[in-house]
Amino acid sequence: MKIYVKLLLTALFWGGAFVAGRIVSQNIAPFSIAFLRFAIASILLLLLTRTIKGTLPKPSKSELMALVLLGMTGIFTYNVLFFKALKLIEAGRASLIIATCPVFIAVCSALLAKERMSIVKGLGVIISVCGAGVVISRGNIDEILKGSLGRGEFYILGCVLCWVAYSLVGKAVMRRLSPLVSVSYSASIGAIALFIPAVFEGLIQNLGRQSFVDWLCVFYLGVFGTVIGFVWYYQGVERLGPTRAGLFINFVPVFAILSALLILGESVTPSLAVGAALVLTGVYLTNLHRNS
Repeated sequence: MKIYVKLLLTALFWGGAFVAGRIVSQNIAPFSIAFLRFAIASILLLLLTRTIKGTLPKPSKSELMALVLLGMTGIFTYNVLFFKALKLIEAGRASLIIATCPVFIAVCSALLAKERMSIVKGLGVIISVCGAGVVISRGNIDEILKGSLGRGEFYILGCVLCWVAYSLVGKAVMRRLSPLVSVSYSASIGAIALFIPAVFEGLIQNLGRQSFVDWLCVFYLGVFGTVIGFVWYYQGVERLGPTRAGLFINFVPVFAILSALLILGESVTPSLAVGAALVLTGVYLTNLHRNS
């Protein structure tokens, strides 16, 4: 029972990350937020890894190259685009677009790794993509066909592509390194890469100018949205298997929309509600026949 509570709280923390990101992105530049988030997270993750493993494992040269790729896709590029997007579009909408990641991972796995695509999974892909289209276009699909979407939507779609790359590379890396080690090192590499552009953005000069709320959001993103969320999620994977644990990810956009409604006052429009139903149904069907 305890592990189910942890997984539900993980979904809540990850949903809340969209709201925290929306708030802090209005006041702090994207490279700076991303650096601060992963500077905090990487220190805590490395300490946790050393505590659990007794040492920090030394990756081989090939593993190090893969970890650099993970850090540059899932940490560096993903988070810069994430905070750029949240400066422009609502947290609830962003969370639903991000929720399609498992669908695109399934499609890329079928195309690149020749994984089997069942009829049910294919139907899930179609439904989820249709739902994402409704969310992105705010119910006006013609907007997509006309190519008149805003920068925020393109940034968040870039996040989806980055996470697909991170997941596919990570799947290979985690055959040799544990998830905790992989994420600890990739988070550290991402934080190091983010530091220089963050400095040019004014990170050092602006450190003392941020409000208490901004710092609260940054610590939330680093501690709850990254470290605790990651550790509890992989505890769930270890105890229940990836399929059953992964189903809790479907709660992330639900919590994001509810949090955005309560904290930010974002409205739940008909297009958002319809899109949410389609995306979540599609993601559920896509993951229905994964082996646990």
